[in-house]
Amino acid sequence: MDALIVIDVQNDFCPGGKLAVPGGNEIISVINSLTPKFEQIVLTQDWHPASHLSFASNHAIKSPYESVELEYGNQVLWPDHCIQSSSGAEFHPNLNTRKAGLVIRKGFRKEIDSYSAFTENDQHTVTGLHGYLRSIEVQRLFLTGLATDFCVKWSALDAIKYGFETYVITDAIRGINIENSVELAFTEMKDAGVQLINSSDIDLNRTYA
Repeated sequence: MDALIVIDVQNDFCPGGKLAVPGGNEIISVINSLTPKFEQIVLTQDWHPASHLSFASNHAIKSPYESVELEYGNQVLWPDHCIQSSSGAEFHPNLNTRKAGLVIRKGFRKEIDSYSAFTENDQHTVTGLHGYLRSIEVQRLFLTGLATDFCVKWSALDAIKYGFETYVITDAIRGINIENSVELAFTEMKDAGVQLINSSDIDLNRTYA
């Protein structure tokens, strides 16, 4: 069985948002064109408390995009974004969410960030996604969403680690690109065994059940 994973297509990651990914809204029509073809669709949603340790505002004399060492390792500091129950945390209004069978909320523990849809940044705390996908016998994953160089990349790497055949749909993702991080993310994903494809490579005459 196949599943489409839609990562963090939220208002704060789209133009006008607190942590806008350039062109983040441009992928929505591509994702919407794919959702009718998949029986299994999972959405992820950043869901931070205002006191989250990944926010630069919660560190003295720190600015967004600087880094700090936290208990679990290096952490990029971000503008405040996707705060629980805020409009910025909502899915983009143009995203078709009606077929989603599961929403994974991540980053809700204030002491640890969570890029991957599978595990938080300590690489130990799980979200439950792996168990869910195995329970419905999913074997192949098709990843879309935001941002290429953070949440998409870490989700793809974890998907490989958990043994899923993993595809990233390159015209259905966009990146932040800090110091060439998008190109580095593509290299890292390919080296790990992730297959990079275009939405046109997906047979739209077939249902991915």
